[in-house]
Amino acid sequence: MTPQQYCQEKTAKSGSSFYYSFRFLPKARRLAITALYAFCREVDDIADECTDLTVARTKLNWWRGEIENLYQNKPQHPVSLALLPAISAYQLDAEHFMEIIDGMEMDLNFNRYQDFKQLQLYCYRVASVVGLLSAQIFGFNNRKTLKFAHDLGMALQLTNIIRDVGEDARRNRIYLPLDELAKFQVTEDDILHSRESAAVTKLLDYQIERAESYYDRALRELPSEDRKKQCVSLMMASIYRTLLREIKASGAEKVLNARIALGTLRKMLLACKVWLKHR
Repeated sequence: MTPQQYCQEKTAKSGSSFYYSFRFLPKARRLAITALYAFCREVDDIADECTDLTVARTKLNWWRGEIENLYQNKPQHPVSLALLPAISAYQLDAEHFMEIIDGMEMDLNFNRYQDFKQLQLYCYRVASVVGLLSAQIFGFNNRKTLKFAHDLGMALQLTNIIRDVGEDARRNRIYLPLDELAKFQVTEDDILHSRESAAVTKLLDYQIERAESYYDRALRELPSEDRKKQCVSLMMASIYRTLLREIKASGAEKVLNARIALGTLRKMLLACKVWLKHR
């Protein structure tokens, strides 16, 4: 199996909405973004699946060393080997890969977030930084596109958090800011025990409004000359924003006990619609 095949398999197995958007890219950019996403999966899986915190930290530190190896032209892992041509072709910064690892390490250190400021740092590291790297791969002419990439990353991560409230609670994780739980008179036990209520609905609707504001901001910030280059990002925005609105329409509190998702065909149709608009 080649490094590229390894990354393709890793990305396909994730079942992510991103996978459907990558298919629209030219080969070189598709291989680069697939390798980036495979890297994110590798380090995220450590945080999610490794129950021994010492082992998890050791593995994340190994990846920090591997990123150093990558930028010294001596990568070892299949994902790093696949990333090698991309880092020079698209001027990807080593610091950004380190920040993604720092974000994953936050999952080892925190299972609660006191306020949105603390959560915002987490979202920046695990999503906005990925957005910045993605923007480099997709290409841009106007540096304002980086603001778009940052805020779209925030919007996508906040959507993930809302979608996964119940799943995260079953792993004793609450990503909703605790001060906002208090504001809406929702307790940690309400989330951990999946208690649907009007208060939980109001809390989650508040989270949805925040995510919507980030989508609005991101789309305003994208310069017209870069819309075609950033078409894949716009596909992801369309898919995830549709999911967010589906959650709200279904009754946001339902995420406590069910995973709300879009079907494969619907994702492909949304992606195609954006592609046709910007081809």
